[in-house]
Amino acid sequence: MSRIAKAFKELKARGRKAFVAYAMAGFPDTRQDEALALSFLHAGADLLEIGVPFSDPLADGPVIQRCGELALKAGGGLARALELAAALRPKTQAPLLLMTYCNPPLSMGIGAFAAAAAKAGVDGCIIPDLSPEEALPWGRALAAKGISLILLAAPTSTPERLAKVAAQASGFVYFVSVAGVTGANQGLDQHLEAALRAWRKASPAPAVIGFGISTPQRARQAAGLADGVVAATALLKPVLESGDLHAAAGMAKALAKATHGA
Repeated sequence: MSRIAKAFKELKARGRKAFVAYAMAGFPDTRQDEALALSFLHAGADLLEIGVPFSDPLADGPVIQRCGELALKAGGGLARALELAAALRPKTQAPLLLMTYCNPPLSMGIGAFAAAAAKAGVDGCIIPDLSPEEALPWGRALAAKGISLILLAAPTSTPERLAKVAAQASGFVYFVSVAGVTGANQGLDQHLEAALRAWRKASPAPAVIGFGISTPQRARQAAGLADGVVAATALLKPVLESGDLHAAAGMAKALAKATHGA
């Protein structure tokens, strides 16, 4: 059983939802990114998402965009994300997920990327700009190395679209909570609950909600609908604004508590 499947199975047996925390390779710099990631795990994160900073992050809001700019200047990127995963792997059995846009792995070559990710101990890849129509070669290359391909769905996704996602994705599906970018703060989309019901008809894979999980209250609300919650902007914002890693860990702890108690 994969670490991802095991994590969701064990959490379900305990009546808990999964809290997925986001850290970024190279942020706040390549000396502190590992410490920040570990602090999220120690605060209660069940899975860790390692973001690969990218120059054209179409799904990211202003906070994650700025963090990505700083990370790239500090030496972050796909190579650093793989190094970070490899450094974390001996220290945790939590699933490690890479969040990357298509271009960095394509530059490496999909097969080489899959092999490098497996060697680093990565369990899953989240690729927000990869459509299910283009996912087959990615899914095959990753599956051959025991890595899940995690695709995104939206509140506006039709049952037909969700069926396409279900046919290509593994591990879990990542539902964006709003029709927008990360850090959006307008509340959960009114169509999200119906889309989640449609997903459960299409696939037995867990559904996790991300984008706009800015407070413990929002995390609790999202966890009440899905199998887990992802937080990114809320965790990195204190570090971006004041360099306060302790505040970021405190936010992770509060979000984990809210998610687990939903």
